[in-house]
Amino acid sequence: KVLYAGPEPGTLIQYFKDDVTAFNNQKKDTVRSKGIYNNRISEFLFTRLNEMGVPTHFIRSLGMREQLVHELEIIPLEIVVRNYAAGSLCKRLGMEYGVRLPRPLIELYYKNDELGDPAVSEDHVIVFDWADIFELEEIKVQALRINDFLSGLFFGVDIRLVDFKLEFGRMMVDGQPRIVLADEISPDSCRLWDVTSGEVMDKDRFRRDMGNIEDAYHEVARRLGVLPDGDEAKVVEIKSKTGRRSKKEG
Repeated sequence: KVLYAGPEPGTLIQYFKDDVTAFNNQKKDTVRSKGIYNNRISEFLFTRLNEMGVPTHFIRSLGMREQLVHELEIIPLEIVVRNYAAGSLCKRLGMEYGVRLPRPLIELYYKNDELGDPAVSEDHVIVFDWADIFELEEIKVQALRINDFLSGLFFGVDIRLVDFKLEFGRMMVDGQPRIVLADEISPDSCRLWDVTSGEVMDKDRFRRDMGNIEDAYHEVARRLGVLPDGDEAKVVEIKSKTGRRSKKEG
């Protein structure tokens, strides 16, 4: 994404690119139309969250790749919510891939590419003054609330929400700082698996060289009903190098 100055004070234009990166920018490529799908998916989810009372930076859509957002003081943390064991959780703790966790697990990571976004504790957050104890509690409450909403929404379109990353910031409201959801929610920031086939429908297709990244993102957008106008209906098989498939219909 790229952020530009917005038309009004305190606003930014968030532009979604087709670039795709992994492993703290060590792996890079471009995927056609990825920015369009991510923009449409994220603006849909943020709109729904706004409607249910979760404060977000999203204001309105500006086009296929752009949205208007509030300018925030970003808190330098990535909040990862895990419902199933996958990714670094399996590598660090030796867990079996795909096992459902007893309850949602919240992990905190310090946003710093040079350090590899290291995992940190709540004490780190407080001691280094990245957020105070009340802000941290609000972040955790909102993260679990967002997880409940997203898990149900995705399951309704036969997608399993395995885990996802959130970012938050501060915005002054009536003279008081308020915790607000920032960044995006898209297949770039979530692990999404087809409920029936288990097929991967997110950026892991790029991380793990599975191919058909555009098709997977298209399918997520199609199931959520947010395909761009003029996006032709098509039938494509999302097929990984292991031979597993899930059909995509438009």
